[in-house]
Amino acid sequence: MFLSRLSDSDRESVLWDAVQDLQALIRLESVNPPGNELGVARYLHDKLLRHRVESQLFEPAPGRGAVVARVRGRGTKRPLLLMAHMDVVGVEKDKWRYQPFGGEIVDGFIYGRGSIDDKGMLVTNLHATLQMQALTEAGVLPERDLIFLATSDEEAGGDWGIDWVMANHGELIDAELALNEGGRVRVIDGRTVYAAVQCAEKVPHNVVVTARGPGGHAAVPHDGNAVTRLVRALVRIADHREALALFDVTRGFFGQLSAVWPDASLREAMADVASGDPAREARGASQLEMVPSFGAVLRNGISPTLISGGIRSNVIPTEAAATLNIRLMPGEPVEGILGRLRAVVDDENVEFRVKSSGLDAPASSPSAPMFQSIREAVTALAPDAITVPYLSTGATDSATLRAAGIACYGVLPFPLTQDDEDRMHGHDERLSVDALGFGLWLTMGIVQRVTHLPSASE
Repeated sequence: MFLSRLSDSDRESVLWDAVQDLQALIRLESVNPPGNELGVARYLHDKLLRHRVESQLFEPAPGRGAVVARVRGRGTKRPLLLMAHMDVVGVEKDKWRYQPFGGEIVDGFIYGRGSIDDKGMLVTNLHATLQMQALTEAGVLPERDLIFLATSDEEAGGDWGIDWVMANHGELIDAELALNEGGRVRVIDGRTVYAAVQCAEKVPHNVVVTARGPGGHAAVPHDGNAVTRLVRALVRIADHREALALFDVTRGFFGQLSAVWPDASLREAMADVASGDPAREARGASQLEMVPSFGAVLRNGISPTLISGGIRSNVIPTEAAATLNIRLMPGEPVEGILGRLRAVVDDENVEFRVKSSGLDAPASSPSAPMFQSIREAVTALAPDAITVPYLSTGATDSATLRAAGIACYGVLPFPLTQDDEDRMHGHDERLSVDALGFGLWLTMGIVQRVTHLPSASE
């Protein structure tokens, strides 16, 4: 297999080269907005060229970047695309123990914004590409071309990232299959328990709720106050729960986890949710929803995120508004939930307007050969871990690929505890050197299997 061609000393060399790459990328600040990903793109592009990989560097807008590289195989099957993004979210520097853009190694952890999301995956994809290039130069050819893609702007919607690449250079990333972020490799009580492979994701919608009423002097209160009307509407929305919405991905996720989850009560609840029996589903859901990350995959989600209204403290405004971030199950129209919310609020002076919507993309099949390849690669590194399909509650660039007909699977390839995962987009984001190594070998194992790269013995 792919890794059998690397000796122990070779692996150690690859790992520490990858560590240095991750440190360098962390130190290239690419907080979005404004992004400034071009420096990261140049670093990746230059390294690919030094290793004789075909690589193209693009500048979608001033300071933004994109890199598309290719290692050519026999071409008997369509390409595999490895994708990751170069931008990161912002930081509150005073809340960090270590410099967020320092890339320091402390007690075996590489600290820095983007170490997990998503510069760590940029590095694993980069080194899988470099290893594939070295093998092709030695005459070992995979069935598929391997495409490396690094994008900008994922954290702000993708207009200057995947959307720009698809619109302007879509032919360069035309692939059958893709590997992106979005999944999880979970460590519980020191043990790698499962790998969750993102096969689908919820669809985000930003909906503005506007309440209207007569204005006037604040010294003369009245019942039609737009602010209180908005508050009443938000309370009713907060009390509303969408119906359970299970499908093959979520049933597979909970059904398979029910065999290995450490907590007995949650194991039983997971089995109930996957049972297909409505009474058991409802009982299991009530238990699982005590864990917010589990509850979020069981039904549509509604979160108020912004609120505005008024011009002065002594003036009753004629309008007050709030933004709802709504996450819908794939295939569900936003008009349906808007109708339900209008009925719940029951106020003709409250209006709902869709401000923006994400892509509604079809799921990638958990029964497809690529999913099996991912499972085999996980098992090779963590024999006791199971591999399960996963519905992502957050949005990724995978939706754009799926909508274009590319079957995309999300695997953040690093074994993480819940604590370390919670640092992603939070304070003191970090990735252990050991987890980076696991991610390197997992990504290479997936590439080897999906591209049908001959093993060392063939």
